[in-house]
Amino acid sequence: MSLQREDVEKIAHLARLAVPEEELEHLRGELAGILHLVEQMDELDTGDITPMAHPLEMTQRLRVDRVTEENHRDQYQAVAPLVENGLYLVPRVIE
Repeated sequence: MSLQREDVEKIAHLARLAVPEEELEHLRGELAGILHLVEQMDELDTGDITPMAHPLEMTQRLRVDRVTEENHRDQYQAVAPLVENGLYLVPRVIE
């Protein structure tokens, strides 16, 4: 796929980028190179390749699930205007 100068200007506009006139041709070449790489990858047959969630075949190390902080809810709610059953009561916003 070849890009024209107008294509680069439109892409820059859609991306809300201010690209100086003198850089448009250089940017056109770089974007065309990226699109050429995508075209090359699109030609590859990947039908027999299993999709991966991660490139490394390993499981994630998990930390021990334990409480590391104390429960301060009663102290936090002591200064609240209205509390009921451990919940903050606030004025109704939506009717």
